[in-house]
Amino acid sequence: MQNLSARLARLSESQTIAMARRSRELKAQGIDVINLSLGEPDFPTPQVIKDAAKKAIDDDFSHYTHVSGYLELRQAITKKFERDNNLHFDADQIVVSTGAKQSIANAVLSIINPGDEVLIPSPYWVSYLDIVKLAEGKAVFVEAGIENDFKVTASQLKSAITPRTKLMIFSSPCNPTGSVYSMEELEEIAAVFAECPNVYIISDEIYEHINFIGAHHSIGTIPTIKDRVITVNGLSKAFAMTGWRVGYMGASKEIAKACDKIQGQITSATCSIAQKAAYTAVLLDPSETYSMRDIFHKRRDTVLNLLKDIPGLKTNVPDGAFYVFPDITYYIGKSYEGTLIKNATDLCFYLLDKALVALVPGAAFGNDNYIRFTYAAAEEVLVEALKRMKEALSHLK
Repeated sequence: MQNLSARLARLSESQTIAMARRSRELKAQGIDVINLSLGEPDFPTPQVIKDAAKKAIDDDFSHYTHVSGYLELRQAITKKFERDNNLHFDADQIVVSTGAKQSIANAVLSIINPGDEVLIPSPYWVSYLDIVKLAEGKAVFVEAGIENDFKVTASQLKSAITPRTKLMIFSSPCNPTGSVYSMEELEEIAAVFAECPNVYIISDEIYEHINFIGAHHSIGTIPTIKDRVITVNGLSKAFAMTGWRVGYMGASKEIAKACDKIQGQITSATCSIAQKAAYTAVLLDPSETYSMRDIFHKRRDTVLNLLKDIPGLKTNVPDGAFYVFPDITYYIGKSYEGTLIKNATDLCFYLLDKALVALVPGAAFGNDNYIRFTYAAAEEVLVEALKRMKEALSHLK
């Protein structure tokens, strides 16, 4: 092991993947574990999308495509951006990747040099930090608490900017908190970055269609900074296509060309069959996603009501995505049968052991006083999970 690269020591294993693996191991032993760690819709991919993939196979659409995706797909994505987000791109400004995660990594690797600073509002999605580490950048966290719905302010960002700042990465709707930035909040943030012409922004909008307040806003529509915004999206969440691995980004031609160059040396284009499915998905009317969104909304309300019956857990009301991110400090310092809870990581392992419910500790998202769990599971499963959690937590004294 001593001969492996130093970058491996800088990277952490994804806690969401680690908890999911542990859950699968227990299930393989015949243990009835409820896994609420992975953000994966429990719905099937819509039939019309599956039919498009089947037709692509029958039509022998099985050869290499352009690294950034075949032209008709990139043109369809420009129409989607125009229709849903009022964002205007040409096809050569679109790069289709093997998931939105790769889109983010491509962009970070295209922008960041060793020592460059990257602003990351915290709590943040688990992979932002390690992608920055992979690029040898320096993450600068801007903390947002539950009292502000986990959203950073323009003044906080302004205070965090230094001459080394090169990039900010954020998501709206946010994973893990479900927070959604309003247009007014985005305009205030944009005003800060308008004064910083060397700073880029990656706007992760993968949960765009899982939005319970009826209005999604893209920071890339704001004229003063639009040329420096990389808008990332994908099909995993709204279209229940996690395993298809299709994400995409829209950016300036300079950034798109750079991402194409990096991707060309790592994966080349994503699967040609998945691209054909993606073509159908992005051209679907957004209303096709509403039934799943409405079910997630109902599940959110069920979970929030059940959380009220568990002493000490505090949470915001998520306006999007499909996660809750409760504060668990009430349980820090408590114990049961020799198990002392020192942080959220301890609590997650306690709940996995005693309640057989797999969650993710907040340390993975920047704050180990919180836990994250998904409500992308059937309602009866969520009810049972919260019942088990309440029982196990009641033993901590």
